[in-house]
Amino acid sequence: MDSLFFYASKIVWMLLQPEAVLLYLLALALLLLIWQRQRWAQWLLSAVLGGLLVLAVLPIGSWMWGPLERRFAANPPLPARVDGIIVLGGFLDPGLSDFWGQAEVNDSVERGLAFAALARQYPEAKLVMSGGSAALVLDDLREADYTPLMLDTLQVDASRVLLERESRNTSENASYSKQLAQPQPGETWVLVTSASHMPRAVGVFCRQGWPVVPWPVDHQWSPVANSLGFSLIGNWLTLNAVLHEWLGLLAYHLTNRTDTLFPAGCSSR
Repeated sequence: MDSLFFYASKIVWMLLQPEAVLLYLLALALLLLIWQRQRWAQWLLSAVLGGLLVLAVLPIGSWMWGPLERRFAANPPLPARVDGIIVLGGFLDPGLSDFWGQAEVNDSVERGLAFAALARQYPEAKLVMSGGSAALVLDDLREADYTPLMLDTLQVDASRVLLERESRNTSENASYSKQLAQPQPGETWVLVTSASHMPRAVGVFCRQGWPVVPWPVDHQWSPVANSLGFSLIGNWLTLNAVLHEWLGLLAYHLTNRTDTLFPAGCSSR
């Protein structure tokens, strides 16, 4: 079932992401012109153009980031003792790292930086890096395999880190990491991932009986980000990313991978 969910989620997103929908609409407009339905084609093209103009001016994606990133507080107080720290992959590019022989990071590098900082703050804590490959094909390059390159640069002893390299999505991050780390009842574990991803991640960990302390990083939203302007490409990319996360929350809840649609922490059972 996990493999079926992985492939289905990838395919559904490829079909429903905003750029795919735009292509569908433009293709339909062309067909209407070929079928000599000029008025319908004009209405459709006018609607598409109007939508693009609205998207270029209004920071719709940023508005949608806000609820996700405010779900958990940044820099929450941590206890004197932390038993373990988990970081979810998504901040290293395995292909580039393999080709160049060094840690090649992306826009979510704050995950790795925060993980390293917490590892230095809690030298006795267990460390887990969870990151396999989310690629549909050519998935032999696993993010966890290249994490030691980054940790060495950040002066963290890579031998402390348990590398989980089999996961392909957030659900598998939690299940494979739990098998590897064997957390015990009463232990305090800190989870590091992007702020927008934290609600889904916490929901998954709670569903699998592993309560964690959220440590959200890589924030994209701020009041300044809500200002009006004109940035079609920028607003489009933001909308694309935030829609992916909201649809992920819906898919995980519908498939019983989280207890609630918009997780806020672990409820007692």
